Amino acid sequence: MFRKKYNFSVNVGLIAIHVGAILALFHAFFSWSGLAVAFVLWWFTGAFGVALCFHRALTHRSIILWKPLEYAAALCGTLALQGDPIEWVATHRLHHAHADDEGDPHDAHRGLWWTHVDWLYMPNKNRPNDEEQERQAPDLWAQPFYRLLHHRSFLLQLLLAALLFAVGGMSWLVWGVFVRLVFVYHVTWFVNSAAHKFGYRTYKTGDLSTNCWWVALLTWGEGWHNNHHAFPFSARHGLRWFEFDPTWIQIKFLRALRLVRNVRLPSHAMQQRLASRAQPDHM
Repeated sequence: MFRKKYNFSVNVGLIAIHVGAILALFHAFFSWSGLAVAFVLWWFTGAFGVALCFHRALTHRSIILWKPLEYAAALCGTLALQGDPIEWVATHRLHHAHADDEGDPHDAHRGLWWTHVDWLYMPNKNRPNDEEQERQAPDLWAQPFYRLLHHRSFLLQLLLAALLFAVGGMSWLVWGVFVRLVFVYHVTWFVNSAAHKFGYRTYKTGDLSTNCWWVALLTWGEGWHNNHHAFPFSARHGLRWFEFDPTWIQIKFLRALRLVRNVRLPSHAMQQRLASRAQPDHM
């Protein structure tokens, strides 16, 4: 039902990607156009694909995207190489169902390094296999498009790498694939690790989630994680005036263009009921 063995392929893949990113330290592999490509793909794959689509739209149904836009965003998120939409959504739904407890794929009680990366490749009985992914994300599994991404996610990354190399040479390949993947990996992993240890807690949630300002800045607003665990359905994570949430700005922009509907937010009364008296610490 769940994965219990050491995930050798994930370990080798992560090492290879990080080694590839080291090439960026050499002048021969740098170009300003390659840096620009990395920045553009960082936004499309991370901010638009993972934060807005995978997380807020698909996992929690905080918003409903115009279907062609949803599929385009899901394709972008797949190119972040953090798993296809079905695997990503199923894993994150398990995290919320068992937050920082038995059954959580990245339980924060197991330590900072476990929640950051070890849970991906070490023996982990709580990482869902295909059968459990289908059970946790039946809404996505029922759609042929998502089943296609489920089986072709790595091939899509290879096609992107080939395209970047063909157009811009090695600098585009190194910066647009390896550097971009490593950066998006680690800032996303900080939500699991740092945002369950450092920061402040505004709401009583029964888990270790925190609001961590620097994680929020790196992850397009995803670091307001205690807010998110208090109201998983909320399209907005930065609930106070100073909690900057770029993904929420994206959502408001798309809503103005009528590309987003059914935007869900917690009421003031709901926020008051869960408000904690805990003072900010470890910021």
